[in-house]
Amino acid sequence: MNIAEMLALILIGYALKRMVKSEKPFDYLRIVVNDFLLALFVFGNVASKNLAYLLSIKTVFIYVFLIIALTLSASYLYGRVFLRNDPWAGALMVLSVYPNTAALGFPIASLFLSDITPAILYATTNSMVVLPLVTFIAAHYSTGGASIKKSFLRALKFPPTLANLFALGLVIANVELPSSVVGTIRTIGWWSIPLILVYFGSRITLKSLRWRKLLEVGAFRIAIPFLFVILTLGSAPRDIFYSVLVEASMPPAIAANAILAQYRLKAEEAISVTFVLTLLMLAFFTILGFFVG
Repeated sequence: MNIAEMLALILIGYALKRMVKSEKPFDYLRIVVNDFLLALFVFGNVASKNLAYLLSIKTVFIYVFLIIALTLSASYLYGRVFLRNDPWAGALMVLSVYPNTAALGFPIASLFLSDITPAILYATTNSMVVLPLVTFIAAHYSTGGASIKKSFLRALKFPPTLANLFALGLVIANVELPSSVVGTIRTIGWWSIPLILVYFGSRITLKSLRWRKLLEVGAFRIAIPFLFVILTLGSAPRDIFYSVLVEASMPPAIAANAILAQYRLKAEEAISVTFVLTLLMLAFFTILGFFVG
């Protein structure tokens, strides 16, 4: 899926929302995407890997954990000091930790590289780690700070999280499913990407945009990881450097907004911020790709 197709799907979702005033069709769309298609997509991608694959990631693999630790700790400390009991603290952590590494990251990585395999490795590993993490954060903060046990159990009720953990268990146990089965699951699950874009477009409302929140998410999700990669990975091979740079500094994932909507945690504000940051990063990387080719 290229950038033009992504923008078209977002615009379709926005136009549909203007024409269809009822929220029910979009609620059904969210359920189909979150509870079924996204779960299949996550399971198919993770279950198709093996232990050798996981161990071969090396630098890319390390940077996934470094970036997650950096954005999570920075946004958490900021929330503790400046936001305190504001539910936005939880939404900020989710948006900061969960980048759009696939639907947006792959097309942008292709602006710099002919082979985006390292970007795919980054995205797959990132999804394995981030999905259960942000689901737990959203579940925890949406309850006003429920116990860790209750938040954990609530997070496990999110089907993609269960699918992710189950598939990861199969990989660790070295259980290989038939490739035809995994391929079918991935093919069906892939439809979660265009439908998430349509759902994202239907949620766009700049009425909920707050400049402070835009700057907060922009700092923790984009600026800090971008500078960290520039300063620490500049001497790496081109394919590694640009793959990590692009994937690490993507705007928040549309799936992150779907998770916030699932738990009713500042979803409208999050979508407004994500929409603006997505447009800004599309423009930025398109211009950067033109100059560095």
